[in-house]
Amino acid sequence: MRILLTGKNGQLGRCFQDALKGTNHELFAYGSDALDIADEKRVVDVVQSVKPDIIVNAAAYTAVDQAEVDSENAYLVNATGPELLAKQATKLNIPLIHISTDYVFDGAAVEPYLPSDKTNPQGVYGSSKLAGERVVAEVCEKFIILRTAWVFSEYGNNFVKTMVRFAKERSELSIVADQYGCPTYAGDLAKAILEICEQHDQGKMQAWGLYHYCGDTPTSWHGFARAIFTKAEALGVIEKRPQLKAISSDQYPTPAKRPEYSVMSTKSLSAIGVSPSDWSAALNKSLINSKGLV
Repeated sequence: MRILLTGKNGQLGRCFQDALKGTNHELFAYGSDALDIADEKRVVDVVQSVKPDIIVNAAAYTAVDQAEVDSENAYLVNATGPELLAKQATKLNIPLIHISTDYVFDGAAVEPYLPSDKTNPQGVYGSSKLAGERVVAEVCEKFIILRTAWVFSEYGNNFVKTMVRFAKERSELSIVADQYGCPTYAGDLAKAILEICEQHDQGKMQAWGLYHYCGDTPTSWHGFARAIFTKAEALGVIEKRPQLKAISSDQYPTPAKRPEYSVMSTKSLSAIGVSPSDWSAALNKSLINSKGLV
């Protein structure tokens, strides 16, 4: 199977490359330097040259706060880019796997969001990602949109690596305790995407559509930090856990509003034979793999 991957240098892109090691699939991976997905001519040239069997779009503008003052670029990457990829996928009659976010919701729910629940993004990032979802669903006959959240891994910049760095520098940390979500290990998400690709390759994928893929257990940022420090100390990644102070979102203002509750239901994943991420177990793997690199 010939797989075209965009966003190869991001957390998910790097984990997806790891997931393909040892397989017989041909991977054609591009970063933004080689493939600007908002550049129509470049997208056409690459897709027509590679002639993939499936496209995995892991490219995204993810700077949530920066998007508030850089909306043009956020929409180019998160909406225009997916549209161009979707058009090429349709021309070749191949599927597109596209990654979206919990930020399409307003965070006002009191129970896990279903893929069918009403969206109401509160900022530019969420709005641009929702626009990308809609155009993929409109243009593509065969597509999988995976909304995910709180992504971490041994690669790039993420909450886990930031907490480990802070733990080495500070004895006390204040962490927001009134925002709830489901941490997701990028390595698990990558394996889920590969499973979908292989089902398609074997002619078994029929349940195209929109799904939620995230960790299996909700927590707060404060709870997540506590888990990180406990495991990091046990693994010898940090010498001592810092003191944790729980604060409210009001005490940590940001340019873009974060959803207070972005827990997403993953029950529908059973339709595509995929399990949610066991983030607690994956946290060990991420910390071990990044030891000495954080």
